[in-house]
Amino acid sequence: MRTSQLTETLLPKRLAIPVFCSDPLSSVAYATEEILLILAFGGTQLLHLAWYVAAVIVVLLVVVISSYRQTCYAYPNGGGAYAVSAENLGRSASLTAASALLVDYVLTVAVSVVAGVAAITSAAPSLGKYAVELSVGAVALLTLMNLRGVKESGRVFAVPTYGFVLGIYVMFAFAAVRLATGQTIRAESAHLSIHATGTYTGLALIFLAMRAFASGCTALTGVEAISNGVPAFAKPKSRNAAQSLAIMGLMSISMFVGITTLALLYKVHVADNPTELGLPAGMSTPTALAQIAKASFGNVTFLFYYVQAFTAGILILAANTAFNGFPLLAGLLAQHRFLPRQLHNRGDRLVFSNGIILLALAAIGLIIAFDADVSSIIQLYIVGVFVSFTLSQAGMVKHWSKELAGISEASARHRIRRSQAINATGAFFTGVVLVIVLATKFLHGAWIVTIAMPLLFVAMRGIRRHYDRIARELAVAPTTGSLQPSRNHAVVLVSQIHAPTLRAIGYARSIRPHQIEALNVSVEPHESDELKRQWDEHNLDVPLVVLDSPYREVTRPVLDYIRRVRRESPRDVVTVVIPEYVLGRWWEQVLHNQSALRLKARLLFMPGVMVTSVPYQLDAALDRSPGKSAVG
Repeated sequence: MRTSQLTETLLPKRLAIPVFCSDPLSSVAYATEEILLILAFGGTQLLHLAWYVAAVIVVLLVVVISSYRQTCYAYPNGGGAYAVSAENLGRSASLTAASALLVDYVLTVAVSVVAGVAAITSAAPSLGKYAVELSVGAVALLTLMNLRGVKESGRVFAVPTYGFVLGIYVMFAFAAVRLATGQTIRAESAHLSIHATGTYTGLALIFLAMRAFASGCTALTGVEAISNGVPAFAKPKSRNAAQSLAIMGLMSISMFVGITTLALLYKVHVADNPTELGLPAGMSTPTALAQIAKASFGNVTFLFYYVQAFTAGILILAANTAFNGFPLLAGLLAQHRFLPRQLHNRGDRLVFSNGIILLALAAIGLIIAFDADVSSIIQLYIVGVFVSFTLSQAGMVKHWSKELAGISEASARHRIRRSQAINATGAFFTGVVLVIVLATKFLHGAWIVTIAMPLLFVAMRGIRRHYDRIARELAVAPTTGSLQPSRNHAVVLVSQIHAPTLRAIGYARSIRPHQIEALNVSVEPHESDELKRQWDEHNLDVPLVVLDSPYREVTRPVLDYIRRVRRESPRDVVTVVIPEYVLGRWWEQVLHNQSALRLKARLLFMPGVMVTSVPYQLDAALDRSPGKSAVG
């Protein structure tokens, strides 16, 4: 796609919702289960606390969604927490937010894909032993789809996203009808008693409830993705983004409340360790959502498999939220010289291909490291989410203060004050949750994130210092003309007299150097003697210099000779001409030594030295495309 076609990739709301909202919509599939898993440590008698935990999470969802709607309007160019923090809180805060988001995006891919595979194995337990392979394959498939472009991936992802939402609401309808007619519905695990791992009273009970709340806050993951990707929306960008965020919020909250309600009514029991449910070690229960769907639909089994299929689909495709957010943020950071510039390059399909591939590799590494265990990976989750939430909302509070300074109209000031109050509330709540998450998850794996984020922060600062240093060294005054050396000393490297050597000498003459000479390194004396004899026979009017190499090295004698030439004439440049022949097949490369490549790599670091390769194409190479040639 041409660069001028960038506007053709913009998304209408119907496609933007599956592209940017699949993560928060899919989070409801496991958020309730994570609450129940933590409360299960206290036994069956503590499961009723899930009502209160879920209620607080719903309030938090409303506050965060309202806050990010303000961001969509205030920052139509996107960037989310990074852009807001950079403008209002300074560089350190912005890089903290960026490192938190980048880590969170990697975790989003890993958690979403592994949870999706868990939904598949709940319906087909025999596939459980292939969880890692299935997860890695799913990430690879997502990578390929995203490399095709945002709009194309949006069309693909629309079906599982809307199919999942429809399946959940149909499940609610079935449950409502059956419960209203007096039927008693119980989950398949309702008869299993949860064995408490300890006695939880007083502070221990409060800490357990806080930990359950922290795990349930996974329902908020991905909420910030829309504010990061406002530029990808069709015009009017800000309004469409804010409306999509509101629609996503309504669906997420209603599904989360419904699933939590049914889980408690059906007495769904889940535990991280099967022995806590009285089951043999190695056996596991289906996911909470799978149990709810199976109980709700009763004998209508095809609807149960429908829900499981679309749950797996949206959970796996929920990673697409990160596949859109990570490359955009990485591209913006690269543009600001905090990440390698390659991450700002768009591929053939106008997407940030390098960012997509980097995200996929990081997520695959995480999945393999944690053996595709969602309960383990999720302990690392949401720390970065709430770091970025808090910084973003705090930055928005300062943004509105700046806006107020230049406005005197009463109605406009009232509107800004209202927006500021919303963001201040969001900053307070998300800051409190961040403290809770760190306190309750730190020893359970969150410490890894608290190390990864500072390391990434330091790396980005280091990359920026590198680019700034290079820019200072390369800067020239406006009146500075081209820099011309006093003379050009050409050195042609030769090993024997053959066609590539003669072509290299001819090229060296064509650039009209002030001085030209051929250089040979004598590794085998008899070969050097033969070269001298042939040199005289060909009557070449170029002086031949033979360097002795008693230790059979080639690179070091050449480098020493070039340094000596440079010392004798510091204002001259030395042009090293290297003859090379081009092979026809890549595997033929291993049959030839790599001395030319090693030498060129070393010469690049020598000031005042230019390196020129003179290729000589063999017949086999001429029959093949340039992209398939190999330098020998």
